[in-house]
Amino acid sequence: MVKIASPSIALDPGLPASLISQLVAAITEQIHTGTLLTQERLPSIRRMAMLCNVSPITVANAYTRLVSAGLLDVRDRGGYYVKTSPLLATQRPPIDSLWLLQHAYEDNAPIIKAGCGWLAQPYIFANAVKQGLKALEQSPHLASMLDYGSPYGLTELRRAIRRLLAKRDIPCAEDGIILTHGASQALELVLRTLTQPDDTVLVDDPGYCNLYPLLQSLGLNAVGIARTHAGPSPELFERALKTHQPKLFITTSILHNPTGSCVTTDNVAAIHALAIKHGVAIIEDNIFLDLAPESQPCHARHDKLQNVIHIGSFSKTIAPGLRVGYLACAPDVGKRILRYKMAASLTSAGLNEATVLHIIKTGQYGHHLTDLRERLFQAQKTVCQSLVTVGMTLSLRPMGGLFVWARFRKDVTTHAIAERAAAEDILLAPGSLFRPERSESQWFRFNVTHSNHDRLYTFLEKENKGR
Repeated sequence: MVKIASPSIALDPGLPASLISQLVAAITEQIHTGTLLTQERLPSIRRMAMLCNVSPITVANAYTRLVSAGLLDVRDRGGYYVKTSPLLATQRPPIDSLWLLQHAYEDNAPIIKAGCGWLAQPYIFANAVKQGLKALEQSPHLASMLDYGSPYGLTELRRAIRRLLAKRDIPCAEDGIILTHGASQALELVLRTLTQPDDTVLVDDPGYCNLYPLLQSLGLNAVGIARTHAGPSPELFERALKTHQPKLFITTSILHNPTGSCVTTDNVAAIHALAIKHGVAIIEDNIFLDLAPESQPCHARHDKLQNVIHIGSFSKTIAPGLRVGYLACAPDVGKRILRYKMAASLTSAGLNEATVLHIIKTGQYGHHLTDLRERLFQAQKTVCQSLVTVGMTLSLRPMGGLFVWARFRKDVTTHAIAERAAAEDILLAPGSLFRPERSESQWFRFNVTHSNHDRLYTFLEKENKGR
């Protein structure tokens, strides 16, 4: 007969951590210490709710987290059993970029997503999306928008993007613009077109964390180029070009993820000259382009899309769930990329593209960007000051955008801090997630739209003081 545990757990609704997090932490601790043994059955959800004086939903969410963490098994019509021994329970899953994605997206994700990479709900342009969908509902062309459409994407939207790029002195032919299912698909299509397994590509270090699993899945080798406040280091870039003979360089010039920096004109010129000299294409992942002034330098502007492929997105400025990205390049390169898009997904989401087009055509997008830039600028000031107040050190004070790159006053074990934060329903993003080989880093990425929480700064101050 299977023994049913009767753990003694006291939960306190007055604590900063949620009841779910407290219950997860308590059960985890009892597994670690051996109070709960391998194969021991926990009380049912209703029984545990009665024992802890909480709702069954709270217990169900806690059990779900423990199953995801590999500490519990579910069997026998919903029975929950201790899965791991105390020795194995201490071996927690590694914190990496996939952990960050899963932890941020799951249904029971932390309440404070300070380390995530997208706009918080108060910043999302929801009213415009609602108006756009209503207008499409009444449009006589709705049926055609629900069809497959052109593999290039909605023609009118591509023309609108061409005009937006022209304002930044980035000329592009209409057939050099391809719409995609977000910027992530654009990156994958470019990589599949221009590289083969075992090729080497250069990347920013630190850089876009979700890029690294993609490179690995395609069998590509990533070599990081150290990022300075002015942009990628030209000296290290030249050394890597000579040593590794890479196929291409993937970089973010404007409101860099994760540091928030922007490249200088001199840096663009130096990097571009070296890329041309060594025959290496530049993939410029500038998804925050619209959040910067039109005069901001970048490779696409300097190069006029001869040796540069520009990747953009509306998901970062309108709404993260509105998956509309694009790439702009020379038309002959675009034709090669289009073959991979058709093989992977035929076309992209016409209804989403039509919604974005409506927002641009009605003039709402320009007004929204003006308002969003100012709100992000003010949020940057507030978050930077709050971080400094609790003893954090800033890499720089960005001119705008979503991110701040900050660290504790002394060296810490960043993953341990991220785990302690998760136990208090706070999602932090350790700097090692943004390095190509997950190398050690003392920095954390903070999203200013998700960081306006006193509990976050109370936690950071406590950690800075050594708990």
